[in-house]
Formats: sequence, C-alpha cells, structure tokens
Amino acid sequence: MYIIIIFVISVILIYLLSRKKKFGSTASPANPPETYRNLLSTHISYYRKLNDADKKAFENLVDTFLQDTIIEGVETEITDVDKVMIASSAVIPIMGFPGWRYKNLTNVILYPDTFNHDFQFEGEKRNIMGMVGSGFMNGQMLLSRAALIKGFSSSSGKENAAIHEFVHLLDKADGEIDGVPEILVPPDFAMPWLKMMHQEMRRVATEKSDINPYALTNEAEFLAVSAEYFFTKPEKLHSKHPGIYQQLSRIFGQRPAEI
Repeated sequence: MYIIIIFVISVILIYLLSRKKKFGSTASPANPPETYRNLLSTHISYYRKLNDADKKAFENLVDTFLQDTIIEGVETEITDVDKVMIASSAVIPIMGFPGWRYKNLTNVILYPDTFNHDFQFEGEKRNIMGMVGSGFMNGQMLLSRAALIKGFSSSSGKENAAIHEFVHLLDKADGEIDGVPEILVPPDFAMPWLKMMHQEMRRVATEKSDINPYALTNEAEFLAVSAEYFFTKPEKLHSKHPGIYQQLSRIFGQRPAEI
C-alpha cells in the first residue's frame, strides 16, 4: 500500500516539474517598466480612477505579485497584457490591506478558454472560467484567458472571473473557503454578514435581485460573486444594494464607489 502511495506521489511531482519546464515562468523586473503603467491605464478602469499616490501603491503591488507568482500558459503565449490583468485581479481586492501577500498561491495557470473538471479546454462540458486548486493542486489557480480578458472589457457587466478567484483565495486565508474571511474582519462580523447573505440569496432565488444566480451555490460563491459586482460596478451596487455595499466595504477596507 505504501509503495503505491509513494509511486502516485512521484508521478504527480514528475508531472508538475515537467509542466513547469515546458511552460516556464514569467518573472517581472524589480521595478515595473513604463509599459506596465501604460497597460494599467489602458486596460484597468479601477486603476484609472485612483489618485497618483494610490496608483503608485497599485503599481508596487502589481510588481510584488509578479515577482512572487509564476504565471504559466497552457498552449497560450503569456503577454504583458495577461500579466497586468492577472496581477490587477489579485491587487484590486487587497488595496485595503497594506503589506498583504498571497502566501497561499505560487502559480497561476492560464488556459486559452473555459475548461472542464478534467482540465480539458476542448470538447464538451467546458464551463469553468476559473478555479482555486486544492489537494495536489494546492497553491495554484487556473484561469480562462477568454474570461480574464472579458472581465476587464467594456462588456464585462458585473462579472470578473479572475477577481472572483482571488476573492476565494482571500476567503481561504483563514483555512476555509466559506464566505466569511475571518482573517480580515472582526469576530462579531460573521453573523450579521451571514444573515445578510442568506436574505439576499432568498431574493436571488425569487428573481428579485440582480446579483448573479451563481451566488446561490453557497456562501463562498455569494461572497465572490458579490465582490465581482462590488469592484466592477461599485456605484450600481451602492445604489441597488446599499447594505451589501457597506458590508463589503468593511470586508475589503475599500469604498470604490467613492473613488
């Protein structure tokens, strides 16, 4: 039995090492080049709204993320735009937490399009836009490049798949993806937030809410879906769901509708 377990672990390690060798990594320079700043201004509306001091802080966080994290492409050539969008997806939720680093992430794996539970991006049942790895995939995130680009386009609406997955990582920082990121909020916050989530989930179920119905999956998905809305259309969320906006402002330490 032990021999079989050792064999399986060895196969997995060989696979991971060979994949890293095949796809390589994308190391960032110590200081973000001017082209990164230009790309941020061009593609990241959140960045454009910041004042000069916050833009500099954002750039530094992008640089730190790119130095900390290996970005790999599966049959996908990684571009500077990809790097900037992935890093921005990571930075946007943590702008309210100076010094935060994603210690539970080592790799981001970019697929050309949506994929299935077998990590295949061709064929049927390809409806996954992003995934935070667990088990032997722990420390890794899988993203669809098509979904990544759409999330920062003018047609994104209230959705951004990459931000969604990084919110899951923040939620996971306390050891459990459960919709209550306890490491970021006071202990007395959990029950009011859960109560508000369940109230809004009932409204979503009866089609009386414009929050994405995927939020009905569980509390963790409600947090991630509502966070997408919070960061992509903050003024609209503030207008339609002021209570949720206030709670998310408390969770993320930000008030994006007022930038």
